[in-house]
Amino acid sequence: MIAAYNSAVVGFADTTLEEVAYCIGRPGFDPATDGWLVVGDDGRPAGYATARGVGDWRMIDVEVTSQYPEVAGWLVDRTVERAREMGRERGHEQVTADLFVYRADEVLRTQLADHDFATGTTYHRMRIDHTGPVAAPDEPAGVLVRRGAFDEVTRSAAHAAITECFTGQFGWVETPRDEWVEGLEDVPIFDWSQLTLLEVDGRTVAVRVCSDSYVESENCGLIGMLGVVEEFRGRGLAKYLLRDAFAVDAAAGRVGTILHVDTNNPTPALGLYLSVGMKPTVIFDGWRRVLPAA
Repeated sequence: MIAAYNSAVVGFADTTLEEVAYCIGRPGFDPATDGWLVVGDDGRPAGYATARGVGDWRMIDVEVTSQYPEVAGWLVDRTVERAREMGRERGHEQVTADLFVYRADEVLRTQLADHDFATGTTYHRMRIDHTGPVAAPDEPAGVLVRRGAFDEVTRSAAHAAITECFTGQFGWVETPRDEWVEGLEDVPIFDWSQLTLLEVDGRTVAVRVCSDSYVESENCGLIGMLGVVEEFRGRGLAKYLLRDAFAVDAAAGRVGTILHVDTNNPTPALGLYLSVGMKPTVIFDGWRRVLPAA
């Protein structure tokens, strides 16, 4: 159902069975209370939605899919009410419900606007194609490249750097280190070898987290997260990590590399990705509503 809907909206399925299975099997997600599947009179699925608390549940990630406006509206109502319940369960006075919607998804955009959601930011899915081998870039001078995070010290350093890089960005919620590690280990399309750190004088100053999210559907690698701590920006570290990922993906036989960029990012990230040859393929918006939980 989701694949068919995505194909109608953006022209391709943009999901796999493995991804759906993972979404309903994540730690902290209870299918009995946090998920809904609407079945039509013909016995076929007509809508799907989930609500999942992030961190201490002040932030609730929401997903809604349906081609039918009345079903989409009903599912938005259900996820909003569940988000309020989650807030009350944790003793919060209010919670923030976030979801990401294709710019071309008029059905859901209309329903969200009617339910007092508002857009908070815009994302571009960026892609670069690999038609042959890609030369690996020279390692930056004075920088140690650490590939893989197989020990607790390296994972802790990566977690601290990621937190420093992304705090304050749209939808970001700091996750305790142990919960972060558990969450990554639970992802079937991620391996600790796909985490790369850059160190300067023993300090982790940049992190790249990749995964196989788009290998099955598009035979592309995914850069799920790339960050450089503020005082080390402007030194070419992000560009190095990008070009290094391109070389790694091409060597693995991938036909491209994908990432998502927040166009309201405090760093000029979109310009960086364009400068290395990436191009936008899909646009989607982050929608948000702050809900009283009491």
